[in-house]
Amino acid sequence: MLKVPKVESNQLTRIEAFVRLIKIIEVRKSMQYVLIIHEVEDYKSWKKIFDEASDIRKEAGEKAYQVLKYESNPNKIVHFSSWTSIDDAKRFFESPKLVKIRAAAGVKSPDFIYLEQLESGIL
Repeated sequence: MLKVPKVESNQLTRIEAFVRLIKIIEVRKSMQYVLIIHEVEDYKSWKKIFDEASDIRKEAGEKAYQVLKYESNPNKIVHFSSWTSIDDAKRFFESPKLVKIRAAAGVKSPDFIYLEQLESGIL
């Protein structure tokens, strides 16, 4: 009969953490990204509407996001997000509903850049 070696609870936690990391890496290999650069009339007003739209962004396929600002201009925003697919992202960002939401949020001339990941790493 084969005996399973005893595993300390902290070792199991390390193994589980490693397995989770591998899963995250595998998911990220297939991720699609969108980089949006735009100026807004007022960051606080834009952010309120952006946050209120989180559910519809999630339903459309947005998985994660980062919001950054230009160092020299707090109203120049960069929205970097990962998506289930480029098609889902385009369908969402180019929809009439989003055009109205952007207008209400004070977005000026957004630039959309659709990206496919080639490689990723941790240094």
